[in-house]
Formats: sequence, C-alpha cells, structure tokens
Amino acid sequence: MCEELAALQSLKGTTTGEDIFGKVYQTMEELDLNWSKLASITTDSAPSMVGMSRGLIGRMNREMKERRLTAPLQVHCLIHQQALCCKVLTWDSVMKVVVSCINFIRPKGLKHRQFKEFLSELDSAHGDVLYYTEVRWLSRGRVLRHFYELLPKINAFLLKLTHSQNKTVPELIDPEWKWHLAFLKDMTEMLNSFNLQLQGQGKLICEMYSHIKAFEVKLELLFTLGQVKNHCFVHLPAIQNLSVENPAVPFPVKKCVEALEMLKAEFSGRFHELHVYAKEIRLFQNPFVADIDEVPPSYQFELAELQNCDVLKDAFKPNSLIDFYAAVPNDTYPNIRKHAMKMSTLFGSTYICEQTFSRMKLLKSPMRSRLTDEHLHQCLRLVVTRMEPDIQLLTSQMQTHSSH
Repeated sequence: MCEELAALQSLKGTTTGEDIFGKVYQTMEELDLNWSKLASITTDSAPSMVGMSRGLIGRMNREMKERRLTAPLQVHCLIHQQALCCKVLTWDSVMKVVVSCINFIRPKGLKHRQFKEFLSELDSAHGDVLYYTEVRWLSRGRVLRHFYELLPKINAFLLKLTHSQNKTVPELIDPEWKWHLAFLKDMTEMLNSFNLQLQGQGKLICEMYSHIKAFEVKLELLFTLGQVKNHCFVHLPAIQNLSVENPAVPFPVKKCVEALEMLKAEFSGRFHELHVYAKEIRLFQNPFVADIDEVPPSYQFELAELQNCDVLKDAFKPNSLIDFYAAVPNDTYPNIRKHAMKMSTLFGSTYICEQTFSRMKLLKSPMRSRLTDEHLHQCLRLVVTRMEPDIQLLTSQMQTHSSH
C-alpha cells in the first residue's frame, strides 16, 4: 500500500460539479481504473463537490448506479470539519481587541521597531507579535499564545505611547477580559493540537477516528463532568496561572460553560456521520477484539477463525495494520481482507490535496510566466511524492562517454 497522487487535472473554465466529474471520469479512463474498486470519496463542503443533484458526489453516485455498483462512502474531510467546529468559538470581544492592538503595533515601521527593541530590553521570550490570518486554521491559536504571554509588555508599551499616540486599551487591564483571553487561548491551543494530530500523509481512518473520540472525551471531561464548573484548571494552563494571581473578578463560569456546550454540540453534529462507520472501523483496527455478534454475517465465520488463530494473533501485535493484513491468507479470509483493503484506502482528509495547493503557490510564481500545465504537473508530482529514485541504479544503466 502506498499513498500517491494518481493524476492532476486542470480546470480552465467553470468549476461546476459536472466539470469536475468530467475530469474524474477522464482520469479513470486514462488510467484504466476499475470503478468497482472505488471505495470512498473525500471532499470539502463546497456545493460543487457535495451537491446530491448537480455536485460531484451526486454525479458519481448516478454513474455508479448506472454501472450497477455500490455507491462509495462519502467522507467530509475531517481536518476541514475540525476547522469549522473551531468557528463556534468566535469571541469577538477578545479577538477584536487582540487584532486591533497587533494592527496598531506592526504596520508602522518605526512603531514596530520600537516595540521589538522594547521587548529586547526586557529579555522577552518572544521577539514580536504575530499577525492574525483567518484563513490559516492554526493562526488564531498561535496569535493568542504570543499575545497572552506578552500581555503585560504590550500594555506597558501602549502606555508609553499614550501621550503621543493617544492609544489606550482599557480591556488589557480588565480582569474579566483577561479571563476570557486566557480561556480562549487555552481552548484554541487544545484545538490546534488536535488539528495537528489529524494532519499528515499515510493516516489511516482508524487512527484519525481515535483522535476524534479522544478529543470528544476531553470535551466531556471539561463540560459534562464539571472540571470547569468545579474550577479544576489542570488542563487549562493559562486560566490556572491567572487564578493563582487572585484577580478581583471571579472566573466567568457561565460564559465558559456555554462556549464548551456549543463546541461539544458542534463536534457531535459534524462528526456524526463518522460514528455511523464506527463498527466497520473497529473491525479493521483490531479484528481480535471485535464483537462477532455485531459484524455482518458474511464476516462472522472468518472472524471466528481469525480470533482463534494464535499465529496471526501473535503477528498482529508487532506489525502495522497494513503489514498484518498483507500476511492474512486470502483463501481463508477473503471477506476480511476485502474489508481491510476498503478501509485502508479510505481517505480521512484531503491533506495531500491541500499540500499540493501550498506547493503550487511556491512553484507557480509571477516570475515563471512560461510554466506550462505539463511542466507544472511534473513539478508538483515531484515535490509531493514519497517515492525516492534509486540514483545509483539509474546512473549504472546510462552509457557514459569519454571526453573528446
């Protein structure tokens, strides 16, 4: 098993569902791919992709129906889903002040230099504040972490400029606002850490699903089991540090609990479709602990045989899932192997596509106006591939010429 881009296609006109389907169909024909082996389709939430009548998903389902094949599983990119869940924590009262302060310090060259010199004199751990970019999913967490850790220094710097620049920010010394900033900083850092767990190539769906279930349990501990209500801040370091200072205003339990409730409800709603496949994922992740009564009848006899095979049970522990299923005899366990192939080729995210877009921005610069589609495709395939050429073998097969 390996994860590689099969093809890249250019859309030069409209980008409707029909246009995208046309390119997918063209790729399937050019590469002579078998439609019956299409296990799933992973997309973002764009209407041209997920539309059931005119979107790619609807058009693919109709094509599969015409070929009398089972419709592929539809997966909404889990990283994209997580980023959409984060938008529930808007907290404009905090973000507007933070962005306003950063935009006051950084745009003017003189003021920015003065601020960096001011931090240098104070031996600050951070040499600057970061710009906030909404389209970057991890931006808010990083910006808030820097801002929170530099808060006393930012406030002192702005006070120095008060007489000349007339810039006062009363929120920076407001105890209740500081609670809100600390809570938002802790939660966005937790969400950023979760997002990074979902990123990367070669992620199996069972691994990503495990991270999702773990994060939902963490939210359960913070909200339902009352860690926040009972002022247990062991997993919220910024709030814990602030509580040690004994601020004049008590911790705003109600507002923070409401935010956790909204976040928990958003996660439950957006990842509901993944929980539908929980039993199938569990069967793939560890067939030795799967409940025989809960799997489809076609798997039960094979599963009974597998769970009582000591040789395969011993081979399961040290090997990866892919290596383990490669060693499972196809004659004895055809259905279980087929299920494993289906689940191992199910993409939990569009990470490789997002990575390719990022690479393309670097390659397709305004200075490369003569770059053709073919050359761009070749360059993109080279920068995102995980294959390594055997240079020694290639050079050994070349005919060398002596110099004249």
